[in-house]
Amino acid sequence: MSTAAASNTATPSFGKMAVWLICTMAAIGFAFDIYELLMLPLIIKSAMFSLSEGKFVPGSVEYREWARTLFFVPALVGGVFGLLGGYLTDFFGRRRVLTFSILLYAFAAFAAGFSTNLYQLLICRCLVFIGVCVEFVAAVAWLAELFPDHKQRERVLGFTQAFSSFGGILVAVANYLCAQFADALPAIQGVHEAWRYTLISGVIPALPLIMIRPFLPESPIWQKKKDAGTLKRPSIIELFGPGLAKTTIVTTLMFAASYGIAFGAIQQLSQILTAPGVGHKQILANGIEAVKAAKQKAKEDGKPDLPEAKVRAIAGTANDKAAAEVASFQEIGGLVGRVLFAIIAVWSISRRNLFRLFNWPSLIFVPLLFWWISNNLQTDSLSMLQWGIFLAGLLTVAQFSFWGNYIPLVFPMHLRGTGESFAANIGGRVIGTFAAWLTLTFSDTIPIPPATVAPADPSKIALVGAYVAGGYALVGAVLSFFLTEPKEQLDNE
Repeated sequence: MSTAAASNTATPSFGKMAVWLICTMAAIGFAFDIYELLMLPLIIKSAMFSLSEGKFVPGSVEYREWARTLFFVPALVGGVFGLLGGYLTDFFGRRRVLTFSILLYAFAAFAAGFSTNLYQLLICRCLVFIGVCVEFVAAVAWLAELFPDHKQRERVLGFTQAFSSFGGILVAVANYLCAQFADALPAIQGVHEAWRYTLISGVIPALPLIMIRPFLPESPIWQKKKDAGTLKRPSIIELFGPGLAKTTIVTTLMFAASYGIAFGAIQQLSQILTAPGVGHKQILANGIEAVKAAKQKAKEDGKPDLPEAKVRAIAGTANDKAAAEVASFQEIGGLVGRVLFAIIAVWSISRRNLFRLFNWPSLIFVPLLFWWISNNLQTDSLSMLQWGIFLAGLLTVAQFSFWGNYIPLVFPMHLRGTGESFAANIGGRVIGTFAAWLTLTFSDTIPIPPATVAPADPSKIALVGAYVAGGYALVGAVLSFFLTEPKEQLDNE
């Protein structure tokens, strides 16, 4: 048997208990990467209203400018510094960088909950993105090299990444609970605001990772080459050298395409549904009922009429809770998509066809769904929307798992973290999340129809989101013809 073949059939040198512990910690890490990232769509409206002292509301110029900033700037900063983190992963080792990245994003998330202005919130979100961008790259390289057997590696990466969708579900649940029990929690800056507690909750799940991950094994093949002095120095320039340039460019743009579908359309759903006065009819009904109940209670208690700011806060919280319930369908769909991917990934099919299995349907379905949403916000039923966003999440999020399984196989070991980081961070986090900026910007330039009752018509966001998501998905579909079929060997140089 050849050395390469032996490498691919080897089993980890640690015991079953250690294998389960490694997989558990990896699953928790992936879950709370997404937990941290998906906080913003849930809390942005309430946070901006609070930190601007009620001045920035959906529809205002300031709101749109800050929404674009909070979506895109942290992704840009995270992508750039995440690239540096990938380089450090190759230079210092996978485990060490993992530990520091978790510490960074956990405490930055905690600090964000105490922000007193939008600039502080922006800085904290940038630090969160840096930590998450670095953690993902280091974790994927670490797991791939701990499990050299092809089928075992595919299962481990596939099923641990499936827990990312649990992160989306958990943050939706956390946001709901924080909204439900905000008044029972300690006051922050003198008030009880659900969005602050949601941000702070990001530090809780990081605690077991901080305590256990430093004691888990380093990548054996990386450590062996490091100790032998045969490990080459990582180089970003080498990614664009002979033999790697095509792989780097294609994987980066295709990674961006997958993220663009999500951020261009799917992650805008909460803003679309809860826009005051013109969001989804059934979602806004929750806010109307909550305000009526609060006014009735105030009247029974002999209190004067509620201040306008209080009325808006009550309505906003009720609407956010209802929108979070709808968003949970997307997260459940994403979980199903990741599990389906993990099952299919071990089959002997080409990587190109595996990607197309999810990308090509998303090219048709996601734009059609958001075009439909743009024309049906005033309906009484949410069932069609819920099942539509479930399928959109399934098709899109499964593509994220594809990249976690694929990228470690196409870069040599001394460039694995650097190559993964370039594709994931420059591609996914920067070019991909730029889709959110495109959607919010171009939806603001569409001429307002005479019947529109507010300058922030969410139907425009949904319509532009359909075009943006469709454009990104088309890029991925076309580039899939140029995708490199990877080798299974992991200790290659």
